[in-house]
Amino acid sequence: MNYKQISEQLLTLLGGKDNITSNAACMTRLRVGLRDTSKADIEAVKKVEGVLGVVESDTLQIVFGPGKVNKVLDEFYKLTGLAKGQAENGPEPDINAVAKENKDLQKAKYDKPLQRFLKKISNIFVALLPGIIAAGLINGICNVINFSTDGALLGVWWYQCIRTMGWAMFAFLPVLVGFNAAKEFGGSGVLGAIAGAMFIANPAMPLLTKINDAPILLPITNAAFNPAAGGLLAALIAGAFFAFLEKNIRKHMPDLIDTFISPLLVLIIGGIIALLVIQPVGAALTKVIFAVLSFAYEKMGIVGGYILSAGFLPLVAVGLHQALTPIHSLLNDPAGATKGINYLLPILMMAGGGQVGAGIALYVKTKNVKLKRYIRDSIPVGILGIGEPMMYAVTLPLGRSFITACVGAGFGGAIAALMRIGTVSQGVSGLFGLLIVQPGQQLGYIISMLVAYAGGFVVTYFFGVDEDRINEVYGK
Repeated sequence: MNYKQISEQLLTLLGGKDNITSNAACMTRLRVGLRDTSKADIEAVKKVEGVLGVVESDTLQIVFGPGKVNKVLDEFYKLTGLAKGQAENGPEPDINAVAKENKDLQKAKYDKPLQRFLKKISNIFVALLPGIIAAGLINGICNVINFSTDGALLGVWWYQCIRTMGWAMFAFLPVLVGFNAAKEFGGSGVLGAIAGAMFIANPAMPLLTKINDAPILLPITNAAFNPAAGGLLAALIAGAFFAFLEKNIRKHMPDLIDTFISPLLVLIIGGIIALLVIQPVGAALTKVIFAVLSFAYEKMGIVGGYILSAGFLPLVAVGLHQALTPIHSLLNDPAGATKGINYLLPILMMAGGGQVGAGIALYVKTKNVKLKRYIRDSIPVGILGIGEPMMYAVTLPLGRSFITACVGAGFGGAIAALMRIGTVSQGVSGLFGLLIVQPGQQLGYIISMLVAYAGGFVVTYFFGVDEDRINEVYGK
């Protein structure tokens, strides 16, 4: 990129030298003060080489990304004759502001149809997380109590009341998934909830009625309906399909009868398709997912654990990690193949440990004061399981340090797989992950996380510190 030429183009498009009152740079943006904003051709600025976006605020913020923005400023301020200033004439942004800015930039960079679709899938389950977390903890703790007391509390009303809360969440989770899926895809939540109810194994379901001790057989498969086979994925697909069906039916339905006839047709048409098509598809997808995870966990062992942990944060960086949200819910379902034990989550949580280790290595080795401050602010929360400040404000902008952090994190994932660490719920990580680890595995979890810290530190210390790149991104 020719940064001088880019700067000359910007100066012209922003109304010339006399229209510029200040020029500064933060982590990713060139911030320019304008005397008269009407003289600036914003649409043309967006088309200049290297410009990733433009934000119109108190100052005009032209997004270039880490490193590049400093090179643009180095040429731009020579043309304006103005000294380089603090962004927006204020103090340096704190670690959370920098992390948010870089996260927004990264999100915009990878805001593609696939990522947007996966975000919708993630949204369906994110709203359910408080219940999933609480119910998972109840189920895990009660299992330990039942085993250690030989079921001594099974006849106590308050204990069984608490157990019922844990049971209810997962027993009726398909209803909630169907409800959220329909709403997320623009339909009526209640119709999606009815779609989800198709996949709850309830003996009272008319489809499960036996005539002369013989089950009702479905066409094509000539087998009895198995509502639990499709599970959460079938409920998700059905909820989204009901929304699609509803929107298309309402387009052609006269207003006079729309309120009554449209929902009726959605349920009748959608119900038959859910039964004959969506349920088998959901069941097949569930089998494929568990087969892949079982292969990585059982057959590949520590190698699989390493790959999963090392590759997780690159998925986060491009927005593909959202595909894992329903998988975690499947793994934490007590009626599922893993009996409610999520063996994938502890492996993925080691990715954050690698970032913390990398941050410590950078802090020890770099001489850059600004970077040291960012690291100092982000390490404590990183240890607690909040990794965004470290990832988006420190390692990801540097590039090489992000890679070495991921490489080092893989060792922690390998140990977590070797020790078969599992969690009874989801929603937290880092040190807080101890709250959801299977009882009796806390020490193994700590060992795995320490290995991730050490791996991230060692690999980054020897291969991931580039002082020139650090000064380029954060300034000298």
